[in-house]
Amino acid sequence: MTSPEPAQEVGDILLQQGLLSTAQLEQVRRRQRRLRLAQHRAVVDLNFVSEEQAWRALATISGLEFVAVNTLNLPRATLELVPIKFLFHYHMLPIGIEDGVITLAFSEPPHQMEAGNLQLLLNRRFKIVLATPSAIHAVIKKHFGLGAAVIQKLREERGGGDLDREIVFDVPEREEDSALDATISAFVDQILQEALRLQATDIHLEPYAHAVRLRYRLDGILETVPVPPDMRHLHAAVVSRLKIMAGLNIAEKRLPQDGRIAMKTGSEEYDLRVSIMPTKHGEAVALRLLGRQQLFLDLNQLGMEPDQEALFAQLTKLPQGLVLLTGPTGSGKTTTLYTALAQANDEGRKIITFEDPIEYQLEGVVQIQVREQIGLSFATGLRSVLRHDPDVVLIGEIRDPETAEIAVRAAQTGHLVFSTLHTNNSIGAVTRFLEMRIEPYLVSSSLVCSVSQRLARRICRHCSEPDRHLPPELREEMAAALKIPASEVQAFRGRGCVECHQKGYRGRVAIYEMFLLNETLADLIQPGVKTGELRAAARRFGWRSLREMGWLKVQRGLIPVAEQERWTHSLNPGGAPGSPSLVPGE
Repeated sequence: MTSPEPAQEVGDILLQQGLLSTAQLEQVRRRQRRLRLAQHRAVVDLNFVSEEQAWRALATISGLEFVAVNTLNLPRATLELVPIKFLFHYHMLPIGIEDGVITLAFSEPPHQMEAGNLQLLLNRRFKIVLATPSAIHAVIKKHFGLGAAVIQKLREERGGGDLDREIVFDVPEREEDSALDATISAFVDQILQEALRLQATDIHLEPYAHAVRLRYRLDGILETVPVPPDMRHLHAAVVSRLKIMAGLNIAEKRLPQDGRIAMKTGSEEYDLRVSIMPTKHGEAVALRLLGRQQLFLDLNQLGMEPDQEALFAQLTKLPQGLVLLTGPTGSGKTTTLYTALAQANDEGRKIITFEDPIEYQLEGVVQIQVREQIGLSFATGLRSVLRHDPDVVLIGEIRDPETAEIAVRAAQTGHLVFSTLHTNNSIGAVTRFLEMRIEPYLVSSSLVCSVSQRLARRICRHCSEPDRHLPPELREEMAAALKIPASEVQAFRGRGCVECHQKGYRGRVAIYEMFLLNETLADLIQPGVKTGELRAAARRFGWRSLREMGWLKVQRGLIPVAEQERWTHSLNPGGAPGSPSLVPGE
């Protein structure tokens, strides 16, 4: 008697199609077992294939038709063939009707019992097809707005029609109040979960006279999220719910308030930094999402070039010296600094941070919050920190001459100091210190390396295509920067697909510029030294500008020319590539 053939899996289909390697399939199966995920979700989580490729394979083994619902022009009448609460509950869409049979697109093949229950509820026959969760979600959000299910439920509780008065979230006194508060809580959770799903870094909720605007910051750009018109009447209740979660005073509506919310989804933990600000039409809310697990990246995940990565790894092992991170707000300086601390953190070293605010909580690191209102500033607190015998010190930001002087002296006396400084480029850190009236000999003897960085949007890997419209002058500049023939220059762009929500971008990658001091460069640091003079000298030792490093990422298809121009157009171009070194005077 022969044993039955094993059931074919999504991974087997993708392997046959050449979209997955045997090693990748084994990695998918390990993740599937460890996290108890369906295989089609595990393969997408690992970013080996696109969501559409995985779901097409799922449709094949399920014997169902696959439909790209996001490409359909669905009229409102078709979407209303099924009550809206069923769309959210079953995560499906009606996409057509023929001879009385509705075609329903599901994000997962429904179980037989589930399909039977739905047929009883709808009291009509239907045909099942498969679509990706992202596509279904995008269509629902586009036509109904985020929170449509909550609005619908509240309308039903009030006998139908629009909500015509403001809903207040407070401590429940009656059973119906508890049901209302549970509904509001579910809506707040939906806002947060959607932000996590889209990998947003910030959530902005802003009230106006007749509407509320909800925006997520995705890959550094604010994007408006559609919400139902009746959302205006829920705004006060939503703000109150967030205040309760953050431990803030729900009765105080006249003053700004700040707090934190800890939340967990599956195995991931998040901190939400909450800021409430009173405005003319109500309280505005800004939430910063901080992922605890995702922060501590390996150096090779930051986006550094191999020589930069090797140099930065050496910097974290130094016994003393000052390492500065420069760049505008939102350029990823905190992530780079904390990655450096993660590399420097071992049992034999004591690490103390002095921050404003403490964004991430680090295991094994003493973290201190700046409190200017009670006199605990960077300068005053730093003196006390140094008396606690630290090996490594992180100063959130050098804002004034006093903090700068303490930092450089600490770096001279056996401490490895990391900090941030607001300058446009890495070499500008030197002249900024001199402008703060720090003695040149202190700067030259304490500063080891200055790193400038920007966060550019990464091209979506699923819709990347060659960019045929690179202007000749940029092609020539790029060829000169990379030291290659103009004919070998290449650039890419994202066409836009369901994976990247038609944006052409998915995720971000950092561009780094590193200015490493050696004896020759240190000798040039004198009162009145020009940035151009330092730059010219640094080029002889392999310094490369931020713009040059950006061209490397354009050539490799990581970022488009548009992002390169957005972040580096105003910075000094040109120069010769080379490899920095920690060897003095080299």
